[in-house]
Amino acid sequence: MRISRMLLAGTAGLTLMLSACTTDAPDEAAPGGEGGAGMTPDAEWFDEAEYEAQLAQREITPEGSPDEPWLQAIEPEWTDTSEFVHDSPEDATVCFSNASVSNPWRVTGFITMEQQVEALQEEGRIGEFRVSDAADDDNQQISDIQAFVDSGDCDAIIISPSTTATLTPAVETACESGVPVIVFDRGVNTDCMVTFIHPIGGYAYGADAAEFLVENLEPGSRVLALRILPGVDVLEHRWAAAQQIFGESELEVLGFEFTEGDGAKIKDLVSQHLQRGEVDGIWMDAGDGAVAALEAFEDAGQPYPVISGEDELSFMRKWDEEGLTAIAPVYSNFQWRTPVLAAAMILGGEEVPSEWILPQEPIRQGELQDYLDRNADMPSLHYAKFGGEDLPGFPEAWTDR
Repeated sequence: MRISRMLLAGTAGLTLMLSACTTDAPDEAAPGGEGGAGMTPDAEWFDEAEYEAQLAQREITPEGSPDEPWLQAIEPEWTDTSEFVHDSPEDATVCFSNASVSNPWRVTGFITMEQQVEALQEEGRIGEFRVSDAADDDNQQISDIQAFVDSGDCDAIIISPSTTATLTPAVETACESGVPVIVFDRGVNTDCMVTFIHPIGGYAYGADAAEFLVENLEPGSRVLALRILPGVDVLEHRWAAAQQIFGESELEVLGFEFTEGDGAKIKDLVSQHLQRGEVDGIWMDAGDGAVAALEAFEDAGQPYPVISGEDELSFMRKWDEEGLTAIAPVYSNFQWRTPVLAAAMILGGEEVPSEWILPQEPIRQGELQDYLDRNADMPSLHYAKFGGEDLPGFPEAWTDR
């Protein structure tokens, strides 16, 4: 497989190394409250019209085959790409600026992307695939994107931004270079790209989790929110949706803690909250640390909470083994296939959606065993909805990571 790595991190993907402001003890947790108290979403991150749209999109049947959800689209508006047709797509260079592979979700996704690239190269639909990895450093990613532009070698540029506002000018610079730009996963504050690819979004994710807790907890129950870091649109939107839903409920929200996604920190913070009183529910903006949170309850001899995790297998297996009352919100990991497929389509002159909204369905109790069976041989840090079963390296590319 012809993949050039400029700055690609390797085993760093197995642990979260995100930098963020964080609290050290629960008495410094950001305020919560019962019902609406302290639960007003930050206006910078809450767009009520978009919030309502995402919640409605959960009920819309996407266009395309359900057997290929990475090619499905919800209410697409198609964009002509004939100006970007490449005479010899097998020689076209696709460049990818990645925010990082600093957590298991991104590691799983990048493996899937690599395998999709290999399939497209074998089909003669793209040529060289160049990758830069910014290791969650905004300045590094800005430099990486500029290097791609300055090289003049890229026939298409794919960008997964580290953060939203800071990366916007760099994305605009890439657009101004004249090559098609594809943004996916996290958004930026511009629409200059040919297509922006993402699942329904953070509001839908946060709402799925919050609604589940409201439905499964008694009024007055105490909920702790665990967040990774501030300033990333999809994460801020998850919390804003939760605030909106919790604010209309009778649950008592103890507040939120920034955890940097670190399992030890998650366990310590939850343990400290349990020392102060009962915690009946755990809401998380990303659930790959959910097992660490549950271990705090075990150590304290407390009953497991109602919890929102994610489709990471360590959590799903724990859910099954312990009979938890749980839900796995999903930020569809299979989306990592879509940007390189979009690049091939654009270089071939095919229309693509200007905003490519992919389906995003949580895993509930009724689907749990099916997804566990499908992923029985996968490692604990794997994501159930990775969508790579038909790719050339399956299953070894994922099991041998």
